[in-house]
Amino acid sequence: MRISTHPQAVGMALGLIGVTIFGATLPMTHIALGGFSPFFITFGRAVIASTAAGLTVLLLGKRWPKGQGAMLIGAGICVVYGFPIFSSIAMQTIPASHGGVVLGLLPLLTSIFAAAVDGERPGPAFWAYGVAGAALVVFFSVRERGFHLQTGDVWLFLAAVTASLGYVLSAKVSRIIPGWEVISWALVITSPLSLAATLVVMTNGIHAPTNVELGALSYLGLMSMFGGFVFWNAGLALGGIGRVAQVQLLQTFVTLAVSAVLLGEVISLATVAFAVAVAVIVWLGRKARIA
Repeated sequence: MRISTHPQAVGMALGLIGVTIFGATLPMTHIALGGFSPFFITFGRAVIASTAAGLTVLLLGKRWPKGQGAMLIGAGICVVYGFPIFSSIAMQTIPASHGGVVLGLLPLLTSIFAAAVDGERPGPAFWAYGVAGAALVVFFSVRERGFHLQTGDVWLFLAAVTASLGYVLSAKVSRIIPGWEVISWALVITSPLSLAATLVVMTNGIHAPTNVELGALSYLGLMSMFGGFVFWNAGLALGGIGRVAQVQLLQTFVTLAVSAVLLGEVISLATVAFAVAVAVIVWLGRKARIA
């Protein structure tokens, strides 16, 4: 029993580290928008991440993984371009905390794509926990801050869809090569487009950024787009895509905490209670059957 559960436990732990890093993405995007346009943030952060990834595979002497080009291109389009551009546009009109709650749908969407693309077959109990977790996160939004559908929510939903599909494609390749190599090669293969697009949008995309805004852009490139995926991809591949994806239910509360520190939002006792409830659902979902 110890041997069978150990990979799941490690996968959940790696996933939690990735979620913690991802949790700061929306607040950092909100800050970066003060000095950059959404398109410059999208392509600029990709160039930063591609540079770090390219140097890493070069210094470690890694070779291109043969036969994985299509998967890596697909993952790159989703996580390098899809999620960043959609979420950056959304952050122009809605608060980071609101966006963090909308992205509470990520785990459920990831499980759906895992079933459709990767062939996972979650049992009824797993789906019940997944839906319950997503519903709890949405209910939290309604109760704490009110929820009024607006254009930004549509952009965030598109961001969630592209991110979820990108997670599944990345995790499939992560069973063949390490997770850090997957995101590295996805960044490298898309780097020519990232660099060209950055040069195109540079003229109108930079608005006298402050050091804080430059720091936020750096975080988005080095951590949200590169560092976080090192842990996240490895966790999904090791612990199971659908199962580990449920850890991302906690990302909403990480986003709220970071928003409180960086953007001055207040965290109530009810927020802590909801976070504990979601953590319990994640734990129960971890033990649900997935074929």
